[in-house]
Amino acid sequence: MEGKEQEEMEKEYTVLTFAEYEEGLKNGKLLGLRCASCKKITCHPMPVCQWCGGRSLERMELSGEGELTTFTVIRVPSEGFEDDAPYIPCLVKTKEGPCVVGRLDYDAEQATQELIGKRVRMNGSYTYKGDKYSGGAHTCPVFEIQENKSVTQIDTD
Repeated sequence: MEGKEQEEMEKEYTVLTFAEYEEGLKNGKLLGLRCASCKKITCHPMPVCQWCGGRSLERMELSGEGELTTFTVIRVPSEGFEDDAPYIPCLVKTKEGPCVVGRLDYDAEQATQELIGKRVRMNGSYTYKGDKYSGGAHTCPVFEIQENKSVTQIDTD
């Protein structure tokens, strides 16, 4: 397929661009896509459903709430992230289903494996400058631990 044809096809099926996703994060919104075929939610932007490959997607706002599934503490950063260390990249399984990569707003010296499984909530975004391989600056969600809240309290806020 010609490059121009591919671009046109991607425009036709792209409901949420990566730039729009990042702009949403900067405005405190975690955006995803709901599939009309399987009803599941995809998050980050994609031209097709990550679950069934369907192309009928609808943009939606996710709650920003979920469960911390894993994390790591970066103390020796790679190129482009020198000013950030130490920092905590994490993976959050959102309340709506998809997993999202972000940063954990937590003291790196206090982070232990006991945090895994804790409830989290998106509390902002972070724009990192990146390096020569990442194509420059990008924005990711930032999550905080909801230590004093039970699942019921989070669901009713």
